[in-house]
Amino acid sequence: MKREKLRVGMIGGGKDAFIGAIHRLAQNMDGQIELCCGALSVHPEVAKESGEMLFLPDDRIYSSYEEMIKKESELPADKRMHFVSIVTPNFVHFAPAMLALEHGFHVVIEKPMVFSLDEARQLQKKVKDSGLLLCLTHTYTGYPMVKQARQMVAEGAFGKIRKIYVEYPQGWLSRLTEREGNAQAAWRTDPSKSGKSGCMGDIGTHAANLAEYITGQKIIKMCADLNTIVEGRRLDDDGAVLLKFDQGASGVLIASQVAAGEENALKIKIYGEKGGLEWHQQEPNTLLVKWLDAPTQVYRAGNGYLGNYAKHNTRTPGGHPEGYLEAFANHYRNFAETLRARLNNETPSKESLDFPSVDDGVRGMAFIDNVVASANSDQKWWDFEM
Repeated sequence: MKREKLRVGMIGGGKDAFIGAIHRLAQNMDGQIELCCGALSVHPEVAKESGEMLFLPDDRIYSSYEEMIKKESELPADKRMHFVSIVTPNFVHFAPAMLALEHGFHVVIEKPMVFSLDEARQLQKKVKDSGLLLCLTHTYTGYPMVKQARQMVAEGAFGKIRKIYVEYPQGWLSRLTEREGNAQAAWRTDPSKSGKSGCMGDIGTHAANLAEYITGQKIIKMCADLNTIVEGRRLDDDGAVLLKFDQGASGVLIASQVAAGEENALKIKIYGEKGGLEWHQQEPNTLLVKWLDAPTQVYRAGNGYLGNYAKHNTRTPGGHPEGYLEAFANHYRNFAETLRARLNNETPSKESLDFPSVDDGVRGMAFIDNVVASANSDQKWWDFEM
């Protein structure tokens, strides 16, 4: 591969979509990726206007993802996109992802990965069969101090992990905002677009993924309680789950979108034999490290005492905040480094390989299925089925 940026084509994410701009900022942050084309809206006029606002060439602004994937695949190798970035609502993930893979394009995709567990399994098989890369943007595992926490747990700093608490309270759905013109609320609370779960599908999956990522343990049993608090809402907006993990830990997961006054207060606490840790998304540069027989330590991003994974995913010296955008960008950069190594017949570093994959996407969809099944069941413990 000659010295060049990796080229991405975006599906969705036009001028009125906040997450599209987030992805473009993340793609641009490290100078590795450039947006070369897009099918930025299902509405042709919005797609065209959005592409023009981003200064895309007229012949690379497409009115549908089918047109984009087909025409890009017909371009010379040094012109066509290398991968697609799918930033549509999750009911419009599966078809473009499959079509991209069928035409030889790698995929970056928003979470939840698809609409159903069956679609997730099909996509997983396609990724495995094609040998192509898929990155799932589970944002919160991209933070440097989350990676520090994972490395410390993996290296046995806390001994055997015994207890995991993870919670994700938001307040933005405390009213029936889906009927007040809020487009984000409208599709997330519509079972025909969001799937069988609302709150647990949207943010509970983030909490479950974070718990499994940091600890290296997998959920094997659960006891779930889901609630629809706001009258007239069609999906759950609140819930709690007792968890059991495959290496012996037990845990509690709480997710709510009716915690009035909360913004995006994801937090996790993990305890082992010797001590534990605590991380808050709204103060992401800080990791509290607690010891059974010593004072609590405050680890901060950007310092030399951190492990190699945290350092690899940090851009600025200590005291300079790195947050949501940088966490997104870490996934894109690690994906880009892995893809570039592959194109150059090189072996990517283990730090570059550290991004969420299609397997994480399948587990996320399985979490949704199992949490709903558990909540609807009278049995105390529900076996987590894949």
